[in-house]
Amino acid sequence: MSGWTLADISPQDGRKAVITGATGGIGYETALALAKKGADVLLTGRDAAKGAAALANIRAVSPSAKIRYADLDLADLASVESFADRLAGEQGAVDLLVNNAGVMAPPTRFETKNGFELQFGTNYLGHFVLTKRLLPLLRKGNRTRVVNVSSAAHRLLADIHFDDLQWQKRYDPWRAYAQSKLAMILFAFGLQRRSDAHGWGLMSNAAHPGYARTGLQTSGPRLGRSSASLQERAMLWLGPLLSQSAAAGALPTLFAATALQAKPGGYYGPQQMFELKGPVGTAKIGARAQDKDLATRLWAVSEDLTGPWPK
Repeated sequence: MSGWTLADISPQDGRKAVITGATGGIGYETALALAKKGADVLLTGRDAAKGAAALANIRAVSPSAKIRYADLDLADLASVESFADRLAGEQGAVDLLVNNAGVMAPPTRFETKNGFELQFGTNYLGHFVLTKRLLPLLRKGNRTRVVNVSSAAHRLLADIHFDDLQWQKRYDPWRAYAQSKLAMILFAFGLQRRSDAHGWGLMSNAAHPGYARTGLQTSGPRLGRSSASLQERAMLWLGPLLSQSAAAGALPTLFAATALQAKPGGYYGPQQMFELKGPVGTAKIGARAQDKDLATRLWAVSEDLTGPWPK
């Protein structure tokens, strides 16, 4: 996979793709690349105006792009279920689901509409339910892939804190973020094992963008604040040295979603500067992410919180 670029994406004509959090950043760049290669792409987000702008920008670059936008708020399971029901009524299959949307490190604890800690609820549980609800469409897809966007943070400060899963006792923004991203990679690997066991026919894998320059680094840390924190200012100062563009950050996701070399249960990310930037390759998987017992327990708890998956 050395030197893999957008030019290496195989034709995606006819493939129906759903991308969460696709009105900006990594999600937008993923949608743009897939649309240019002929995929029929559904961008989702929480802001219809941003959705319209994203569609206009993609069409300006690729006038023949097959793209549309739909509202989807992963912090509201009613929105997730409504979206899945609408999609099932509109099309018969989904060939690619990219679980990309997320929030990073709000300085104080927020909750989703369902009472979950915001990062765990949005980054992980929302996607857990979305994938479950879209499973009938995914099973009808052609060479179906599900890509979970995780983070190198899953290896740092990361565990699944079952004794305080929603961070009600003592909230730590970065540990909560790391937990949500560890959950995403455990979900990716667990989904592959269940697909193999039940004959669902899915390829489930994961990717991370490194330190890509998107709104993620400021939108989360600034929730509830009127000005930039010292942490934000440090990230902005170090950004030019340690980061890469959103387009470069989308390459691992696109590799996981399209490359012939991508494997079931694989994990991909940039290869330079401690996986912060650089060409795409196989990423390092933390020890907790490889713990099958942990994955099984998380899946069971997630079903308790959001409802069972089909057997």
